[in-house]
Amino acid sequence: MYPIMGNLPKSRVEPTRPFSISGVDYAGPIYIKECRGRKNLANKGISWHFIPPRFPHMGGIWEINVKSIKGHLKRTIGEVVLSYEELYTLLTRIEAVLNSRPLCPLSNDPNDLNPITPGHFLIGEPLTSISERDLTTTRINRLTEWQKVEQMRQNFWHRWQREYLVQNINRSKQLRGSGFRPSTPALEVGSMVILVEDNTPPLQWKLGRIVELHPGSDGVVRVVSVKTVNGIFKRATRKVCVLPANE
Repeated sequence: MYPIMGNLPKSRVEPTRPFSISGVDYAGPIYIKECRGRKNLANKGISWHFIPPRFPHMGGIWEINVKSIKGHLKRTIGEVVLSYEELYTLLTRIEAVLNSRPLCPLSNDPNDLNPITPGHFLIGEPLTSISERDLTTTRINRLTEWQKVEQMRQNFWHRWQREYLVQNINRSKQLRGSGFRPSTPALEVGSMVILVEDNTPPLQWKLGRIVELHPGSDGVVRVVSVKTVNGIFKRATRKVCVLPANE
């Protein structure tokens, strides 16, 4: 027999400052341009504790985030070899993308369209970004060094956001179809949702709350009315994504 699951570690249940205890998973190798004179980031007073070999689920919390970006990151960078500064900037901006995702409504007020995001736990408010012009179709030889990094961020955003929304929409369908938690349907009046739209700028999420369900003749809801900051719109259910923690 396998042993029962152990208690959560102390670091998971006691409040502490962000990043005072962190998990790390390798996402490389990623090659960069050689930079002479850089000092080694090695003795920082960090105490390392390793999980057992071939036991990845013990680090699942951080490994799942690395998995969600690794493939998109490699496809975004392609054959380009970045400098340390360029890669550091790109990864920092990708970090902001992931930490901007809506988790659940900020309040139960049906008129409140503000969500809680991972950024709230880091800086106390949502992460924002200055809108840059769309560079996704611009030839790389016409871009400055900064614009190359920005183009990669935009390409990553479009790939990752699309996959993230599709995964959550499919998960909602599975919950509704399996009979799991029948007293709490994924789509109901008051639920906060993300509107699935193309070509949204990085860190910009189209949010709204469902104000009306429109069931078909068979009683199945395929269309909903969503209240947004720009008014009320009808959307097909496959074009709205219930927030993960709102299910």
